[in-house]
Amino acid sequence: MFGNYLIGLREGLEASLVVCILIAYLVKTGRRAALRPVWLGIALAVLLSLAFGAALQFGSQTLTFKAQEALGGSLSVIAVALVTWMVFWMRRTARHLKKELHGKLDAALAMGTVALVVTAFLSVGREGLETALFIWAAAQSAQDGVRPLIGALLGLLTAVALGWLFYRGAVKINLAKFFTWTGGMLVVVAAGVLAYGFHDLQEAEFLPGLGTKAFDISDQVPADSWYGTLLKGVFNFQPDPTVLQVTVWALYLVPTLLIFFAPGRVAPDRATPAAAPAAAPVAQKEPQPHDTQVAVPGVRSAERGERGAADPERVHDGARRTGDAPGGDQG
Repeated sequence: MFGNYLIGLREGLEASLVVCILIAYLVKTGRRAALRPVWLGIALAVLLSLAFGAALQFGSQTLTFKAQEALGGSLSVIAVALVTWMVFWMRRTARHLKKELHGKLDAALAMGTVALVVTAFLSVGREGLETALFIWAAAQSAQDGVRPLIGALLGLLTAVALGWLFYRGAVKINLAKFFTWTGGMLVVVAAGVLAYGFHDLQEAEFLPGLGTKAFDISDQVPADSWYGTLLKGVFNFQPDPTVLQVTVWALYLVPTLLIFFAPGRVAPDRATPAAAPAAAPVAQKEPQPHDTQVAVPGVRSAERGERGAADPERVHDGARRTGDAPGGDQG
């Protein structure tokens, strides 16, 4: 249940932050008329995510046992791949998310109402589909009735509440650190989902080795005990995994965590350029009679150069004005 709570919290908070950024930007820039199409896009994204989750749950029940296991195993692998990509993407670009969304929203505002709906739909829908797929895969691997879904729902509700508090300015946390540590925990959960996905593929006879157990500690850690249930809910722990499951779990978890927590995974702030070597001092140029620019007190020479280079028409216009007589145009 805790693992699914973490999934709902982590993935739901990403969607909540996207909504907060979009709404806050429109409100602060005085574009409240654009709120309705944005909310429409968000509502459509939520409905699509719910429909996708329902289709996975009820559609798989009409299949045969082997087909169910093959579908569950395949979707578990896909879900882990998508979540792993999203975890690394958010780890790297969390600090630039606001700027990127503002740029997309400005472009959509220029294009019209339909573009606003599509922008909001895509921004939230991607998170919603990934959340639905990963929660379904985690619930299938847990095989614990409705408790995984309750955990995921509680996580989503917590994410919505935090998103509202972020919008109101009542909560301020370091989002980069938050997404780093929750992303690391989510990688651990994903490793268990991936291992069980391969177990499903073994049961569907897509992969061999179902009878080759790595170990069996069912007597020491009964699956129906409170600690067995806890390990199952948090880590998707299985007391009698196959050799393939253990191998896949280790090959995914160890390298992924090492790469994820390696230094330099966060992109540098684009607003702060890299420090350039100090330029050699340049001697000031004495004003010449033919110079067309007039020095302004308090303005650095570099700024004057930039302004002159950026606007040559202003320079030529100034030169023409200096040749004009006080009474009007020269004859």
